[in-house]
Amino acid sequence: MIMDIENINKIINNLHENEFDAMVLAEIENINYISDYHPTSFGIAILKEDSIVFAGAMDLELANKTSLIEVKEFKSLKQITDLFEKENFKKIAIEETLPFNLYSKLKGNYEFHLTNVLDNFRMIKSREELLKIEKATNIAHNSFKQLAIRDKIEKGFSEWEVSYELGYLMRENGAQEESFETIVATGANSSLPHSRVSQKQLEFPTLIDWGCKYQDYCSDSTRTIIKTEKQEEIFNIVFEAYNKSIKAIKPGIKACEIDKIARDIIFEYGYGDKFIHSTGHSLGLNIHEKPTISKKDETILEKDMVITIEPGIYLEGNFGVRIEDSIHIKNKANVLGSLKPII
Repeated sequence: MIMDIENINKIINNLHENEFDAMVLAEIENINYISDYHPTSFGIAILKEDSIVFAGAMDLELANKTSLIEVKEFKSLKQITDLFEKENFKKIAIEETLPFNLYSKLKGNYEFHLTNVLDNFRMIKSREELLKIEKATNIAHNSFKQLAIRDKIEKGFSEWEVSYELGYLMRENGAQEESFETIVATGANSSLPHSRVSQKQLEFPTLIDWGCKYQDYCSDSTRTIIKTEKQEEIFNIVFEAYNKSIKAIKPGIKACEIDKIARDIIFEYGYGDKFIHSTGHSLGLNIHEKPTISKKDETILEKDMVITIEPGIYLEGNFGVRIEDSIHIKNKANVLGSLKPII
């Protein structure tokens, strides 16, 4: 169970404190978060005193078996607008991700306002959520160990073959699916932070960014396997940024301050313009959640947030290096998983 009735009531009370009559949820992960029902396609939930989730006919049995809140069959959007009119709603909260076409069809004699109420609740993970993220991480790490990647490189396997095998191993070890499309980027491909898997034969370095879901919760890790002296030089810079930013993590520090620590180290070595993404992000039901560990995010980190730390250096047309782990914030950083950064 992700959520319980007591915590649902806390969210509803927070909505009321912000003078909202209700909140419309259409993002699958948000519906899952507040109801324990995971739509397989389309669904809408209305958070209010007596919350309702509307499920399509194909999902109705699943919703009735799993949802913590009342379930009704979705037939048309008029059901939703009629409900708003009947309950005389004046001010309704909506997600930032609500599709415009859905928003335009739901408009009526009431005001819609974007809110981050639910995002704020989702930033702090419950004990059950933490256990699921940790389990997903352990599955991913144990699968990577089984992969024996250095042997694969020496034997000339392709990016595609390694990506496929790692996905298979994670599923065999208990994952429901991959968190995202596994990245296997070798040689010059590794200078692309989000390289697409190809039939290219593995060489050094090989960068692998992978993760899996366990009971809907994500893991996210990256390792770069190196060989040459130049690759080791870049790896050591990234490793220093990785280590020092993790050591600085504690409740009360701002997300942007952690990003600055990693970024300053890479800048001091002369590669500041080669670190071309944020230092990390939160994860949970989504692979990317709030907060981000970035220059502009001033969110104050709190206990039981889970964030990634993933500094990188990318030398265009040559190679790239990234190291990434997920961190459970306690009184200090607790690195999840059992896989060492150096492979």
